[in-house]
Amino acid sequence: MSVAFTRMRTGFDSSAMADASWPGCARSLKGVILDLCGVLYDSGEGGGSAISGSVEALKKLKASDLQLRFCTNESQAAREAFVAKLQRLGFDITVPEVFSPAPAAVAALKERGLRPHLLVYDGLLPEFDGVDKADPNCVVIGDAAEKFSYQNLNEAFRVLTGLEKPVLFSLGQGRYYKEMDGLNLDVGVYMKALEYACDVKAEVFGKPSPLFFQSALSDMGLQPQEVLMIGDDLVNDVGGAQRCGIKGVQVRTGKYRPSDERHPTVTADGTADDLAQAVDMILGQRR
Repeated sequence: MSVAFTRMRTGFDSSAMADASWPGCARSLKGVILDLCGVLYDSGEGGGSAISGSVEALKKLKASDLQLRFCTNESQAAREAFVAKLQRLGFDITVPEVFSPAPAAVAALKERGLRPHLLVYDGLLPEFDGVDKADPNCVVIGDAAEKFSYQNLNEAFRVLTGLEKPVLFSLGQGRYYKEMDGLNLDVGVYMKALEYACDVKAEVFGKPSPLFFQSALSDMGLQPQEVLMIGDDLVNDVGGAQRCGIKGVQVRTGKYRPSDERHPTVTADGTADDLAQAVDMILGQRR
């Protein structure tokens, strides 16, 4: 059952704290997986801005005995540049803690001898420097933003339709994400267009792929029941984690919409106003 955490002037809702399953499960937690955009910060011009209270909330998590990893579908920048931006916003985050789709896709390309046609944002291109791109035999699509022109989508379409066995890699499958000026279409919309036009099923790298969550679990050396996912995307963050046996909490920031709490197929294990409130609830149960 979803439990909404409501912050009152004098503290937290006592009915939420009395729930037997959540956040009481925090006592047995050994690790937390965090989404980034929409949970720690909102993207936008100048690198975006930290969500109120999130910098301090991350410091509290780092000071606890919980292991921490970040799973993001960010596909507009290489991990090093992306982490550097987060550090400038005040977050204590290192590159090895961040799991993003591009490195996983690159590993699969090399393992399978695939040569990609890339439809990605320019900032992500360095991730593919060591990959053979001559005579493409697959397409990799990421959040290409303004690169999603008719010409570029049609070029990717032609590569796929020219292959006997078309292969489409998608770096996530989100429908939209939030920037400081509002919502923007995400890679999943364009992935679906290519799937439909080319009669192909994309292989998704990133959330909600079970392998993506499993990579973070393996890196921590933990079992699903020992870990909690916190995200703003009900379907890809919370639902994806739940399918792996990980409890999922949704924050009411980023792409959250009130209708998420009435979703027909995915119900969060808990809901918090923001990361700061979720962290206070988790750590409060561990004292």
